[in-house]
Amino acid sequence: MPLPPEDRRLSPHTGWTRAHWEAAADDLLGAVRPYASPGRALIDLPGDRPSWSGRRSDGLEGYARTFLPAALRIAGAGGADPHGLLEHYAAGLDAGTRTPTAERDLADGDLDSWPLITDRGQAMVEAASIAFALRLTRPWLWDRLDGAVRDRVGRWLADALHRAPNDNNWWIFPLSVGGFLAEAGIEEEDARAAVRRGLEKIDRWYLGDGWYTDGRPRAFDHYNGWALHLYPVLHAHLADDRPLLAEYGDRLAAHLTGYAHLFGGDGAPVHQGRSLTYRFAATAPLWAGALTGRTPLDPGTTRRLASGALRYFLDRGAADDRGLLTLGWHGPEPRLTQPYSGPASPYWAGSGFLGLLLPPGHPVWTEPERPAPCETRDVVLALPRPGWLVQSTAADGLVRLHNHGSDDQPVDQVLPDNPHYARLAHSTATGPTLDGPADNHLALLVDGEPTERGRIHPLGTGPDWAASLSRPRAAGRELPGVSVTSVTLVRGADEVRAHLVTGAASGTAVRHSGWAVAGGRVEAAVVGTGAGTGTGTGTDDRAGTGLAIGAVVRADGRLTSGLRSLYGFGEAATRTVPGGTAFGAEAALPVLSGTLGDGPALLVCAAGLTAGLTAAGLTAGLTAAGLTAGPTAAGPSAADRPPVAAVEVAVRSGDGWRLRVCWPDGEVREVRIGAGSVHVGREG
Repeated sequence: MPLPPEDRRLSPHTGWTRAHWEAAADDLLGAVRPYASPGRALIDLPGDRPSWSGRRSDGLEGYARTFLPAALRIAGAGGADPHGLLEHYAAGLDAGTRTPTAERDLADGDLDSWPLITDRGQAMVEAASIAFALRLTRPWLWDRLDGAVRDRVGRWLADALHRAPNDNNWWIFPLSVGGFLAEAGIEEEDARAAVRRGLEKIDRWYLGDGWYTDGRPRAFDHYNGWALHLYPVLHAHLADDRPLLAEYGDRLAAHLTGYAHLFGGDGAPVHQGRSLTYRFAATAPLWAGALTGRTPLDPGTTRRLASGALRYFLDRGAADDRGLLTLGWHGPEPRLTQPYSGPASPYWAGSGFLGLLLPPGHPVWTEPERPAPCETRDVVLALPRPGWLVQSTAADGLVRLHNHGSDDQPVDQVLPDNPHYARLAHSTATGPTLDGPADNHLALLVDGEPTERGRIHPLGTGPDWAASLSRPRAAGRELPGVSVTSVTLVRGADEVRAHLVTGAASGTAVRHSGWAVAGGRVEAAVVGTGAGTGTGTGTDDRAGTGLAIGAVVRADGRLTSGLRSLYGFGEAATRTVPGGTAFGAEAALPVLSGTLGDGPALLVCAAGLTAGLTAAGLTAGLTAAGLTAGPTAAGPSAADRPPVAAVEVAVRSGDGWRLRVCWPDGEVREVRIGAGSVHVGREG
């Protein structure tokens, strides 16, 4: 379906308007219709890999997750339905609830029946989307259904009120079902109890400042926005429950204050956390804030962020040549998915069309776009609740998230590192490595194998720093008596990362990696005695040693990642990434390595991720590699500015180590780092 012409007067940053959102919704919804079952109750999208819930559940997921954006499209148009969507989904309600059944193979001959809602079963999740869709379209669908069909659908949905969800964001699914059933007069007492119970459960995880954990002590990711905020706020809005909306809407507004900084200048959300195949569902909390009036963002910024994210994915192949959303980030990327992901899982993105509920005359559609926060100026923003430090640069629109607080580890055990949570840093332009060397990671080598970070213990955040403690793990167990105290400091495009390793044996090898950049062509260079450069589609491992050591990799001549030793490392190299990342098939990263001596060991490096500008702290010694970029936003080449002197003083004393970090612009930070303690202040 062709899109309308761009409107660069109204939308100078993206060119997109409400008409583009409507056309995109129509296109995505039209593409799934050929895959509907005979009675239209299941949408069985093609795919080689079903979810762990089975193919019938995946078919229900296809129905439910496309029904929600269809409902948003129709409700936003005041009931207008030129493509006959309501007829399609009404038929599915009838066919799906005639003989609900336990999961079984579609070849049995019953091609339409929905699976039963069971304890911790996937059907509970999909019931929430169906309930919200029915709530949004009630005058044009539910109220016109045959009474027998309404009765069957109501009984099927009501099972969600009496089944046990997983103890995480799943509590919002019976809440959502209960909100609709209470309005429809079905099991009203139990429905209202489900709403109360759901709110009580998620309240346990609210930490303040707009941030929830997700059923685990430190699980922070996009589920904050597209689930834990969205569902209660949308319920309160549709119920016209003003006290409830005031409470949860204020939480949403607080969340958006920081969340708006997690979108890059190209529209990309930060690539962190699970279920990333939901893609532009990341825009749903932005729209929810505008819909309810609970947002710190002006209308033009809201639309710029949301349209930027939608365009980012659709312009980069999120939909295949059939118009179907794929399991991946840009295009297909099976390694990005979870076991619960089926072919229709990406259509959770449909909640991103929430903005269509705002009428065409609303300021969010009529006011000119305004720049995203990352485009207005360089920003460093501490988010203490999740333990994050957000760093963005206006010249290249990159957003980097330095992680000293989110690990997604359960209470009672420590699982293997999840790359989408455990890294020291994530960004809008890089994905974690899923095979080969871990990116943005400090590892001790035990029997030649790198340790994992394990549980992250936040130590604090400040205006330009964040710190944490971890206990390295090898072969699934903590190394006895070993800890790593880490602190990241940032300014402009520069980063300094310092680690104090205590309790490790003398002679233990250590390895620190930087950002993994990906694209069609990757170049690499290492600076130091005997260093060389390499170019091509992929890189060979290269190493160099010497006093001035560092490594840099560049993707497609633009996106650049570098590391430079400041203290404690003796060798630099670059490493290729098998299979690339979600951002490209060819990828590489810089690596520093060294060997620990007796007693606590301090390791410090300068790092940087840039696109079209240079992190000045990487310049010293790396200019000779020929890969540092040209002028910075300030005008002169970074090579003309003084480099970071992160360890001008490194004194080991009774209370740990003291560092003096001198930024290129003359700003100085003093850092005191001991085992499990970090203090950062200005000089003097």
